[in-house]
Order: sequence, then structure tokens, then C-alpha cells
Amino acid sequence: MAEDEQTQSQRVLEMLENAIGRGRLGPGERLDERELAERFGVSRTPVREALHKLSVLGFVRIRPRVGAAVIKLDAEDLIDRFVVMASLEGLCAQLAARRMSRDEHERLIELHEACGRDDAMADPDLYYDRNVAFHEAIYEGAHNPYLAAETRRMRNRLAYYRRNQLHLGPRVANSYDEHWDIVQAIIKGQAEAAETIMRRHVNVQGDGVADMLATARRAARRRTA
Repeated sequence: MAEDEQTQSQRVLEMLENAIGRGRLGPGERLDERELAERFGVSRTPVREALHKLSVLGFVRIRPRVGAAVIKLDAEDLIDRFVVMASLEGLCAQLAARRMSRDEHERLIELHEACGRDDAMADPDLYYDRNVAFHEAIYEGAHNPYLAAETRRMRNRLAYYRRNQLHLGPRVANSYDEHWDIVQAIIKGQAEAAETIMRRHVNVQGDGVADMLATARRAARRRTA
């Protein structure tokens, strides 16, 4: 049975959101309706609807006579969003400390150890993928599906920036150490500590992104001087 346009639109939305979250579509990248319709094997109507929904969700910006593009955030926007991200992830960590089972604790430790293996520590992009799995375990461990969905969506909006800040200096090693503090607080049931440490962990990422953007702006000014 063929998909109706509403189902097709939802499928396109999910695939585009995933592509943005995985960094396969970067900030400022154009999203051409015709090309996307051909890629996903649908008409332009469900693509147009999916892009509209993504613009409402904050993934895409649509401009008259220009079209749609993945949203490109400035430093102020990023900082504001990282504040929200830190609050959401902090709440996930707090609830996980109260609700995770022993089996979930063991799984969280396994995911943390996977982040610390030599291949991941030497490759920021591989570390990021394993880092996503680590954070996902905490979202699920909060046992609040609505919170998990909202946190995941905000993470996907910031994924490009979160991934790239791992290329700054010793950020991978520092992130791994911060993860262990989060694990310890969760498995000990220290809900307030888990929330505080997670908030700090995510806010540090925001600071790193702001530094990255400032460096890029300085480099651009030097090139045009």
C-alpha cells in the first residue's frame, strides 16, 4: 500500500532531521525541494511540508524567493540554546540517578568505556558517535519519553556544533573525564550532583563552541584585511 502524503512528509522530516543531527547536512546548506523529492522518491508537496515543520522546530530557515537552508546560528543564539540544552540534559541526569536500574548502570558504564578506547580518543568524530550513545542511555534512563524526545531534538539542532568543538585542544579527554563524574553520580543515586555535573558538562561545550566561532571570525577578518 502506497504511503499517503502525510506519512511521506513525516518520513522526509525524520530523515532530514537525522541528517542534520549526524552532520551530513551542515549550517547554511541549501535544501532544494526538487532534489529532495527525487532523493526520497516523493512529490514536492510532502517535501515542502517537511521543510515547513523543520523550520517551526528550528532546524531550517525558509526565506521568500531564496528557499530553505539548514539554520546557521551566531554565537549568541548558540549560547542561548546551549543553556536550554544543559537544562534538559541536567534533568535527564537527575531523573536517571533516581530511576536507572542496575542493568542500566552496567550499560552506562560499558558505553562510557567505549568512549575511552584508543580509537575513539584519537578520533573526535568517532568519539562523538559513541558520546551520543552515552547520552542516549541517560535520556532513556530518565524513563520520561517526552523529556527524552525533547532533549534528543535539541541535541540534533546543536549536533554540528557539539561535534566540531571536540576538535578543540584536549576536549575529547576532558569530555571523557566529565562523563565518568556523571556516571559516578548516577550510579550512586546522587540526583542533584548528577544534574549539576551534567549541566556543567554541556555548558562547557557551549563555551568551546563560542571560542570556535570567535576564532573563525578572526580568521575571516584576517583573510579579508
